[in-house]
Amino acid sequence: MSEAQKLHVKKGDKVVVLSGKDKGKQGKIVEALPKKGKVVVEGINKVKRHTKPSQKAPQGGILVKEAPLASAKVMLVCPACSKPTRIKKAQVAGGAFARACKHCGEVIDKDK
Repeated sequence: MSEAQKLHVKKGDKVVVLSGKDKGKQGKIVEALPKKGKVVVEGINKVKRHTKPSQKAPQGGILVKEAPLASAKVMLVCPACSKPTRIKKAQVAGGAFARACKHCGEVIDKDK
């Protein structure tokens, strides 16, 4: 198994899809999978899974759920200027670094 790669987005970030069937759609990241280099975005990349009846799903049938999407196919949307943006490192109080918007310079990680 490959080593986990550092993703440019985190769980809870608002992102826009750059390519594929959902190109241009926006959503919130539900789950980040750094070992696979993928993210699961709310309402994006929906797939149908045919399931047999079981204890968990006694009805069975067709389930619709979000599938993982390559992290390179999504771009962060700045919460301040609402534009899709790349990120830069900005130094905050205490000498720590945080993610910041390339357009407006606003710090994205408020918790740091």
